[in-house]
Amino acid sequence: MPETEPHHLSSSTEPPREPASLHRESADRRLPTDRVVFGVAAGLMVAFIAWGIISSDSLSSVASTVLDQVIAGGGWAFVLTASGFVVFALWLAFSSYGKVPLGRDDEEPEFRSISWIAMMFSAGMGIGLMFYGVGEPLSHFTSPPPATVEADTAEAFDVAMATTLFHWTLHPWAIYAVVGLTIAYGTFRKGRPQLISSAFIPLFGRRRAEGAFGRAVDILAIFATLFGSAASLGLGALQIGGGLTAGGFMDSVGTSLLVVIIVVLTIAFIASAVSGVSKGIQALSNVNMVLAGLLAVIVFIGGPTVLILDLIPTMIGDYFGNLSQMAARTAATGGDATETWLAGWTVFYWAWWISWAPFVGMFIARISRGRTIRQFVAGVILIPSSVSLLWFAVFGGAAISAQRSGTDLASKPIEGQLFGLLDTLPLGAVLGVIAMILVAIFFVSGADAASIVMGTLSQRGSIHPSRGVVIFWGAVMGAIAAIMLLVGGGEGDALSGIQNTTIIMAVPFMLVMVLMCVSLVKDLRNDPIVRRDRRVVEALEAAADYGRENYNDEFFMPVKPHPVDEDGEDGGPGTPAPAVRSDSEPEDAPGTPRG
Repeated sequence: MPETEPHHLSSSTEPPREPASLHRESADRRLPTDRVVFGVAAGLMVAFIAWGIISSDSLSSVASTVLDQVIAGGGWAFVLTASGFVVFALWLAFSSYGKVPLGRDDEEPEFRSISWIAMMFSAGMGIGLMFYGVGEPLSHFTSPPPATVEADTAEAFDVAMATTLFHWTLHPWAIYAVVGLTIAYGTFRKGRPQLISSAFIPLFGRRRAEGAFGRAVDILAIFATLFGSAASLGLGALQIGGGLTAGGFMDSVGTSLLVVIIVVLTIAFIASAVSGVSKGIQALSNVNMVLAGLLAVIVFIGGPTVLILDLIPTMIGDYFGNLSQMAARTAATGGDATETWLAGWTVFYWAWWISWAPFVGMFIARISRGRTIRQFVAGVILIPSSVSLLWFAVFGGAAISAQRSGTDLASKPIEGQLFGLLDTLPLGAVLGVIAMILVAIFFVSGADAASIVMGTLSQRGSIHPSRGVVIFWGAVMGAIAAIMLLVGGGEGDALSGIQNTTIIMAVPFMLVMVLMCVSLVKDLRNDPIVRRDRRVVEALEAAADYGRENYNDEFFMPVKPHPVDEDGEDGGPGTPAPAVRSDSEPEDAPGTPRG
């Protein structure tokens, strides 16, 4: 039997409890390092680095083989579960559970809304938007999904933008929301450690969740976070290198320079991470939003402004008009061509987002204290999705317009396509420098968030992990990215092996996330607010049944104070229902029929 927990939350009907500051102090205390989780995870990282150094070809071969089997045999599962997470998150927001706060009933949000949005946006997408903002719409325009439309046509334009939105809006953010919401509720509402394993206390009990099973889950979360972040760092270094080449600063960028870029930025994000969320990440994320907004405005004004404005409503209509078809696309509808396309795009993305969910979900949970479930879902899903819509409309629309006008951006490497677009605008070289700075800040803000999350997982859920642990994981993350670039020659098999490994990590986490949804619903059903609402409904239904049985429809129910116990809780199931009476009798009489 799962173990139960004492309820310690306040409500408007309860007597005053301890001040919120005391609750915060107990929740924010620094916990000791879990030697098993930290030791095993660190050992696995060292072994993996050794494997990459000794035999990168073997690493790439094994990862690619497993990846092909996962996509071929489990692509349908990714398609179903990703859409299922969207439905689940929206259902929570619109249901009666939506008003449940992620903290005490009277607790205010820890961060201002603008900083909250900026931090989760930087952590959740970051370098990806810079890397694929031009590349993905352009790719779908010149090579649309199989069995859809002809390439380089007006119809291909519509399909390209709708498909890009499908990959970057509701689905990825719903995946993050499931993990983030479960962790935030358990941490700030129930007082549990901020760990992936803590989400399973309602299902399996505290003993199992904190035992071998729970530790295995947390180790897997560290493993996925580390390699997912390292792959992203590699992409960021490649794009900065592409910017240096496109801007004419260097004829070519070799592996040694890419390693130097990673080392410098690793030092920067470690410095940011040890300064804490409220200082380092918040400041960097705010700078990110300003620079990204500035770059988007410049491209919007300097590019095809009217086309971009026309494109926004068209993208929304095409997205929702084709959503069911895009969400249901599997290899069964198009054979090998569709399977190959899915492996490179949709299934790849769903697996990539799921592999990142432990990191991004825990980080979003960390910064979402004091918000309700409805606010959380609206903020985590709808607002970043809207920003992604605007981002891809500006950069994707401008890139496809340039492609149709004769500028061959599609022939460039994907890391250089953004800079190719900026070169078509006035002051393109200056814009290229701004873009590289933006990529670097995304690199730092995303990586330092990941190092803090890994520190939290290593220290039994401590919201403020020790600097030593954060520095260790930050250094390991940068080392893996640098070593794999060095071994793989910058764009070789080693980096692909890391990317493939993060996708493989999505398989167990896909199952973990499904269980997290079940566990969260079970938890919410016993929330004090939900219990009170349920008792009100049960009392009203009981009173209505009593009235119908005794007086048909000739009755009404007065409102009276409800009995409470010594702890300030509502009376239990045995508490009498509200009195039912007619107009002709005293208020405390059982009632008689009218007329």
